[in-house]
Amino acid sequence: MKQSTQPDRTLWYQLTTEDAFETLHSEQSGLLTEEAEARLGRYGYNEIKFKKRSALSRFLAQFNSPLIYILLVCAAITSALCILNDADLWMDTAVIVAVVIANTIIGFIQEGKAEASVEALEKMIVPGCTVVRGGKKIMLPTRELVPGDVVVMEGGDRVPADLRLFQAKNLSADESAITGESVPAFKKTDTIAGERIIADQSCIMFSGTFVTKGTGQGVVVGTGEKTELGRIAKLITETEKITTPLTRKMAEFTRILVVAILIITVLNFALAVWFGIEIETAFLASVSLAVAAIPEGLPAVVTMALAIGVTAMARKNAIIKRLPAAETLGCTTVICSDKTGTLTKNQMTVSRIYAGKTDYTVSGVGYEPVGAFTPAEMSEELKLTLKVGNFCNDARIAHENSYSIIGDPTEGALLVSAMKAVNAAKTGSESSNDPLHRLDEIPFDSEQQYMATLHEGDGKHIIFVKGSPERVLEMCQTRMVDGKIKPIDRAERDEILAKVDEMAGDALRLLAMAYREVPSENGSIDENDLMGMTFLGIQGMIDPAREEAIDGVAKCKSAGIRVVMATGDHAKTARAVAQKLGIGINEEKVVTGEELSKMSDDELHDVVADVSVYARVAPEDKFRITRALQKHGEVVAMTGDGVNDAPALSAADIGIAMGITGTEVSKEASDMILADDNFATIVSAVEEGRYVYNNIKKVILYTLPTNGGQALLVMGAILLAPFLTLFQDQLPLAPVQILWINLFDAVALALPLIMEPIEKDLLKKPPRDPDERITDPPFFRKVGLVSIVMAISGFAIYYHYGIPAIDGSVIVNPDLIPQAQTAAFTTVVLVHLCYVVTARSITESAFTFSPFSNRWLLGGMILTIITQLTIVYHPIGNAILGTAPLPLDWWGPMILFALPGFAVVEIEKWLAKRSASTRR
Repeated sequence: MKQSTQPDRTLWYQLTTEDAFETLHSEQSGLLTEEAEARLGRYGYNEIKFKKRSALSRFLAQFNSPLIYILLVCAAITSALCILNDADLWMDTAVIVAVVIANTIIGFIQEGKAEASVEALEKMIVPGCTVVRGGKKIMLPTRELVPGDVVVMEGGDRVPADLRLFQAKNLSADESAITGESVPAFKKTDTIAGERIIADQSCIMFSGTFVTKGTGQGVVVGTGEKTELGRIAKLITETEKITTPLTRKMAEFTRILVVAILIITVLNFALAVWFGIEIETAFLASVSLAVAAIPEGLPAVVTMALAIGVTAMARKNAIIKRLPAAETLGCTTVICSDKTGTLTKNQMTVSRIYAGKTDYTVSGVGYEPVGAFTPAEMSEELKLTLKVGNFCNDARIAHENSYSIIGDPTEGALLVSAMKAVNAAKTGSESSNDPLHRLDEIPFDSEQQYMATLHEGDGKHIIFVKGSPERVLEMCQTRMVDGKIKPIDRAERDEILAKVDEMAGDALRLLAMAYREVPSENGSIDENDLMGMTFLGIQGMIDPAREEAIDGVAKCKSAGIRVVMATGDHAKTARAVAQKLGIGINEEKVVTGEELSKMSDDELHDVVADVSVYARVAPEDKFRITRALQKHGEVVAMTGDGVNDAPALSAADIGIAMGITGTEVSKEASDMILADDNFATIVSAVEEGRYVYNNIKKVILYTLPTNGGQALLVMGAILLAPFLTLFQDQLPLAPVQILWINLFDAVALALPLIMEPIEKDLLKKPPRDPDERITDPPFFRKVGLVSIVMAISGFAIYYHYGIPAIDGSVIVNPDLIPQAQTAAFTTVVLVHLCYVVTARSITESAFTFSPFSNRWLLGGMILTIITQLTIVYHPIGNAILGTAPLPLDWWGPMILFALPGFAVVEIEKWLAKRSASTRR
């Protein structure tokens, strides 16, 4: 159905209800059925629909990967060997194909995250709603709503489309999914002047949000893609996901490796033919060279390294959705975090009370009612201040495994402060929790800014009031000081207001308390009963910073990671929390969402380099901040929990959703989910990410020299064949032996390397450059050294034990050739064993760590030795891999020639450290 342009949604809160109806050509009695049907044809259904790739196309796309190319080439080569040389390699081919299929399935499952996010958004649209059409209320499928329809709502309803309110009675909505605000938003019909962020558009109801209480009516101003929800869905699908640094570098590395192997293989074949070797023999030898050079097990080992890292992170409450994201965390340079619940406890806590003329501090954070008052002596006005907060209150405390609040968090903080006083007093006589039956109430309203309750007292009834200090002070004619009632004069009023300003300067949320006794005949209250109140005190509360978050921010600084806070809270609160956490402590500037909306992308690009605290941010602000930081070359981790955060989570290098408070949409759009919503968990995951990358680099650095050594051994034998009869009919290593080394070695020796204990001080080093190549000069130096040592050792042993079989150009003792080949094969395996001992660390000597600290590697080495002995001395091993039993006295020279695989790398590390210290 055709979707034509709907009126601009950003103007609706600026229009009066009359102007809104006029613009939409509608009225409070609703549209006529005929007009509604016409608009449905013009604007389309009220639903979010996007084109999605078919499952087949997403599956086939998984094969478009250099790592998969390597595996497919390996499978093709082993199949060719089976067909052309009658080699029994079908099982090896099956294993490689299984690895390809496993990688493809994993990628297929992880693919389509954007589609899953949109599907989660679609679930937020309610199936039916109450609509006024032609003056009559009817139930209508939500998808048939059109601009101009009048929708009726009450508590518990989900909003079916974006609406401009024209009736609202004590109406509030949970908009946390859209705005990120945890406290329900009060709604009214008044027009709003100027430009406002979504959280401040109090006359607009947004599709997908919940009505928490009250009733209201609104006219539909946006449906489908023209709603705020639809706009977010479009941003998600249009956001191109950043490829991870590891994916980019592995793709680059693999391309270079494949091209190099192809060139060497073709060159080897050409030289062999030129030297007069038969074409079939030259081809099989070249295939053997390719098999030797290709690291068949590397893709699987890298995947396993990431998977093990993911498992370790999950144990620390960081659930990774995409395997490469585990490593990307290690090179994160900026963590852009929300405030509430991540950096703070999301548990409003009273920390300061002003009662009478005394300031009290209250210790303890969160909802557990444990804390102390300073000074400890409680005045009468303090007790009454706590009592009002306790009874003029609709929240309650729940305690099962831990303390929690049912109701408004601000009211919950007042209950906890009262309970702390009860526990501190140790006696029921001073308890502010004595039962007082509530007779009547005036509910809190955002316009009147107070709540009042009427309770039964001893012979009299008592009114309790709590609300904004300015509003409560207007009701009061007296105040209590030192237990005595005294009039409030101009000086007293100024003193209280000065205290309000001082406490607000500390970013505390303030509520003032007052009371008044009335005759017992008064069974109800109204506004007229709230004059002549007695002012008691002010309770100041804040969502306290997590202690572990403070430590986490400090660790980030030492790790060279910048922490940026982007919150929907006000600037003063944002600055106070940031200072407590140590974020941007040398920066005076806090940029607000309003200021961001006026900046061009170029202006924002200049700002993000120097600003670490953003307040009152809108969804698009987080998205723009992320993109601006990435233009500076930063690797950005972004946290979020609402639907509004999904575009920024998709755009970030690492999108981090909240597991407890996060919406399904944010979880679907993210790369990682925090099971405990704790910033400290991110820091732990970053450390684990660096550990994962180090292990991957160790595995690559171990694998390539072993492949390089085998390739040099095969290529050298081919080039020497015209000159040495020993190399004309047999290579030092048979193709099946090469493939066995590559695949078995990956499991028994390379895989245990990723189980190395985590290195110390990982978080005291700066993040690695995301553009850093896997292959740097020290890398090539190690690869070259070990490859040459392995090739020389294999040549030497093969020549030493094989040359007695040759007399001139005639093989006189053919039984020695399989033994010589077996000796070369075993020597190469022994070189692997020696090299893996020093490969445990890229820079540190093997003598600096315990040989027993990695039991997996120790077990792998023992398994390799036992397996090699079986291959050499057992008939089944002889038959499968073409080996022959070796005399015992051959083992001495083989071990001796293998030791340089350890020694040369240790010497290289020592020389590299010495050179580095000389430069310093």
